[in-house]
Amino acid sequence: MARYIGPKTKIARRFREPIYGEDKSYEKKNYPPGMHGPSKRRRKQSEYGVQLMEKMKAKYTYGILERQFKNVFERAARKSGVTGTILLQLIEARLDNVVYRFGIAPKRAAARQLVSHRHITVNGQVVNIPSYEVKAGDVIGVREKSKSMEIITEAVHRRSDKYPWLEWDQTTMSGTFVKYPERDEIPENIKEQLIVELYSK
Repeated sequence: MARYIGPKTKIARRFREPIYGEDKSYEKKNYPPGMHGPSKRRRKQSEYGVQLMEKMKAKYTYGILERQFKNVFERAARKSGVTGTILLQLIEARLDNVVYRFGIAPKRAAARQLVSHRHITVNGQVVNIPSYEVKAGDVIGVREKSKSMEIITEAVHRRSDKYPWLEWDQTTMSGTFVKYPERDEIPENIKEQLIVELYSK
């Protein structure tokens, strides 16, 4: 299964933003990578360059490779409404992302692994496809045999209810995907209109 497994801090420094979450290495060097990083004057980017960087930032943030990302965009473009907002809503509804948002895993990469290794259920059935699209009303939970796993128990212990489109039940270690989030509810710093403009060329 293809996924990015390279140095994450280097990618975060490229975008000058800790896109993978808390990162002590990034905090020490929050400037572009390379020997001239701290003092390098960046050339003014072209319009295309700015749009491409925004798409790459979204892909790295959510852990999606090019083909999947393009497929999601094409689905968003076919729906009625604001394409950029729908794009982010569809990505937010990916099972690996929902598991991360619920706080079952500390990072998206860990959430993806939990799904792939059959530790997560949707409506009581094990689903091992990270890109599976969760629908409103679906109940996402931890498989009974996996509830005692250290990575899960520690993550759940630290979780907080901060996403209004999700409802969590601590007693059953499961949660409901209530609805697709509104754009202002999605915390990621992504300028989705630039991505729409890039694909519209």
